Amino acid sequence: MTGDLFAGDNSSVTSYAPLADRMRPRTLDEVVGQTDAVGPGTMLQQAIAKGQIPSVIFWGPPGSGKTSLARVIANSTDSVFVAFSAVLQGVKEIRQLVDQARARLQRDGKRTILFVDEIHRFNKSQQDSFLPHVENGTINLIGATTENPSFEVNAALLSRCRVVKLLPLTPDDLRRIVEAALSDTERGLGATPMRLTDDAMTLITHSADGDARRALNAVEILHGLDLPTGDDGVCVADLTAAKEALQQKSIVYDKTGEMHYDVISAFIKSVRGSDPDAALYYLARMIEAGEDAMFIARRLVILASEDIGNADLRGLPLAVATMQATHMVGLPEARINLAQCTAFLACAPKSNRAYMAFEAAHAEVKRSGALEVPLAIRNAPTKLMKELGYHKGYQYDHDYEHHHAGQQFLPDELTGTVFYDPSDEGQEKSIRERLEWLRARAGANIE
Repeated sequence: MTGDLFAGDNSSVTSYAPLADRMRPRTLDEVVGQTDAVGPGTMLQQAIAKGQIPSVIFWGPPGSGKTSLARVIANSTDSVFVAFSAVLQGVKEIRQLVDQARARLQRDGKRTILFVDEIHRFNKSQQDSFLPHVENGTINLIGATTENPSFEVNAALLSRCRVVKLLPLTPDDLRRIVEAALSDTERGLGATPMRLTDDAMTLITHSADGDARRALNAVEILHGLDLPTGDDGVCVADLTAAKEALQQKSIVYDKTGEMHYDVISAFIKSVRGSDPDAALYYLARMIEAGEDAMFIARRLVILASEDIGNADLRGLPLAVATMQATHMVGLPEARINLAQCTAFLACAPKSNRAYMAFEAAHAEVKRSGALEVPLAIRNAPTKLMKELGYHKGYQYDHDYEHHHAGQQFLPDELTGTVFYDPSDEGQEKSIRERLEWLRARAGANIE
């Protein structure tokens, strides 16, 4: 059974409830998709079959079934389901719920599933308030979050819960859910039938971005429209009607959450991988979702040095100019500047050798510490320093042929060490050829 302060079981859902709420699965058999999480042989499926209730963190995007699965677990294990919002409630309410759960367990032997929606919105101390009650079995905690729990749930609580990752539902999954809602006469729309054309169904199931709630909301809106009737007397929703129901869909993107990092990561990797089409696609995703244009521009400046480097010396100046243009112009026009820079950097020859050279030099500094700078290239502003040999023997490169004396600059312990090894890509090939000549010349001079 489910119930208590904030929710009733599915059987009590009235016809006034939204279609997405009425169509929540009641058993594991009714769950569509998420076979990796609750399919045959999974930890959750076996635990539910044995009547066991693990404490779980469901991590997944909106509409992937986090709340529904928590209710299914409660239904399947004869437990009381108590819903709790991390947005609206706090520690005081947690204490009340725990007291009720303890009394219920002692009085009726009923276990309580405390479902905490958006658990990532609790701070660390609030999350700690669950720990003793999860440990002693007073409650079984099921948390739901759209954010990576590794970052948003404290380690102590995370160690006491299983993390189950839910994926966005596929268009085929959403089609099954929509078809079930259209045919269900008890909870769905089957009492007043409606049929979707193939184009309308495809649009809805693909526009929902894996979110069952979004797909069912669109179908419910469709059902309320004035639709034409087919030869069989059933209302028909075509592509035009589906577009009207969907209107301007919002892109799934959280500027402060994991999706933010996933998309910018995909954008950077696409530029690095020389795929301008993918890079422009992810750029469009970010701009459509309202990402900060200056954030994108700053990332382009970074990758211009990190991934293009000296292979194309135009990359960094263009990226800096793009950042300046974005600052001066702003969106929506700055999207043109960002697109130009993105396409150029994606198509440019690539080299990370300068960046890797610094990393190698940095590693050497950490390994060997502050080695002595050769006396010849030290500064000598005082008489004492000159007497100690500072600056003695320094060779002024402009006094030599090719403006290159070939003197030693690295500390003695690192003589001959090579950090920068230019590639054969783009302009860096010319740099490599010149550097090889300079190094050979310096070696001959030293010998």
